[in-house]
Amino acid sequence: MFAVLISPLSLLAQKNSCIECHQELEEKLLAPVEAFKLDVHQKFGLNCSDCHGGNPAQEDIDSAKDKTFKGAPQRNKVPEFCASCHSNSAHMKNFNPGLRVDQLELYLTSRHGQLLRKGDAKAAVCTDCHGTHGIQASSHPKSLTFPWNIPQTCGRCHSDKDYMKTYKIPFSQLEDYKQSVHARSLFEKKDLSAPVCNDCHGNHGAAPPEVTSIAYVCRQCHSSTAELFSRSPHKKAYDEMGISECEACHGNHKILPPSDSMLGTQEGAVCIQCHEADSEPYQLASRMKAKLDEFVSKIGEVESSLDKADRQGVDVGDPRFKLSEAKTLLIFVRNLTHTLDLSEVEKKIEEGERKASEVKAEGEAALKEARFRKEGLVIATFFILLLAIAIFLKIKQIEKKRPT
Repeated sequence: MFAVLISPLSLLAQKNSCIECHQELEEKLLAPVEAFKLDVHQKFGLNCSDCHGGNPAQEDIDSAKDKTFKGAPQRNKVPEFCASCHSNSAHMKNFNPGLRVDQLELYLTSRHGQLLRKGDAKAAVCTDCHGTHGIQASSHPKSLTFPWNIPQTCGRCHSDKDYMKTYKIPFSQLEDYKQSVHARSLFEKKDLSAPVCNDCHGNHGAAPPEVTSIAYVCRQCHSSTAELFSRSPHKKAYDEMGISECEACHGNHKILPPSDSMLGTQEGAVCIQCHEADSEPYQLASRMKAKLDEFVSKIGEVESSLDKADRQGVDVGDPRFKLSEAKTLLIFVRNLTHTLDLSEVEKKIEEGERKASEVKAEGEAALKEARFRKEGLVIATFFILLLAIAIFLKIKQIEKKRPT
């Protein structure tokens, strides 16, 4: 019942009436032949009959479509159709021993699988995500399941307003994701580790994350931040109130780059979404933001002085390196705000400000040296000018004394 692994070269030498016939047809019936030339199954030596049955060695159509011919499966049968091979571990070892063989079981637990079993023919099946005759390995850049193609693959259904109408779920996820910091890393920086749909929702077992699981999804990448948040008073409060952790402040699909403006009590800060002006958390947020702004401002001042010295020709390589240590501490401070522990934040800021003060002193020394060089240049230029004038006058004097 299963195909035997053979060489693609030997496959090409075999007669295939399916391809010969479909090559004479047009558009829709010709497309599978053209697509299958690049299909991963074809590269492993599989043929039309391995999926559709029949006898491609026969020239006559009726003979080729013998009693084993199955044709295209009904849409609601596609998962089982693909699983006839992909769920057989012994069979799959002939092709890719590392490929999982539990996709069907996972699919049946997914929201897509559950809807399909209830008779919803619109629910996604294998071919919606992987394609049909032009299926590529997920490691191939042109595969529908390659990281930077996944948002568009999922978006073919999930961004279709009419298609999603009956499910009463948003259809803006793809557009929101494209504006996110994750999408920027994926599409602009080509960082294939940046999260896409299936990293958060799963793939074959895709399901909407529950409130209690969202934080654990984010923790897969942001583990240090998650540990800091777990030490904060927010953790207990969110658990008791049933609030999702990271999403409450950062959002979900449209996750923008985090900024200092999120902290504090000014307009646009996330803290004021929950805390009243006369509350202790509100005041804490205000003090923490003030401390952070002061630290950022100090680093900016020091960097500005180093830039000024650099433009005046003084080497400030060492001070810049030391300033990078203060900037690293600034990153720690920003991360520590997730603890809401002002004393811990202040301690780290003090450490960073000491480092910045050291660099500031070196920056001022560099500027002093630049001024000294400038003043020295002015003085030297003045004396050189005086010398030039003296020489000029002496030459004139000599010329007057010379007999005509």
